[in-house]
Amino acid sequence: MTILQIEVEDARPVAAKYGDHHLTVTLADGRLLLTPLWWYPRLLAATAEQRSQIELSPLGIHWPEIGEDISIASMLRGAKAPGAKEPATQSS
Repeated sequence: MTILQIEVEDARPVAAKYGDHHLTVTLADGRLLLTPLWWYPRLLAATAEQRSQIELSPLGIHWPEIGEDISIASMLRGAKAPGAKEPATQSS
């Protein structure tokens, strides 16, 4: 078993934005974390206005309008929210 250890100061989020399919978080040390929005069903279902209400903390991101909290540690581990389901891909 491996244990993920992170330095809190280095992994502090300094910016977060979303696109149609991904959440991108910039960390204090310059790393960019890119995760699929489908990992976070409440965030995926939120309106653009609700998604834009972002609060950063030393350990993660909070969206007060939808009650969503995502920790940087969970993003680094690749942890999806309970109930997250990958969308079906369309065949050509």
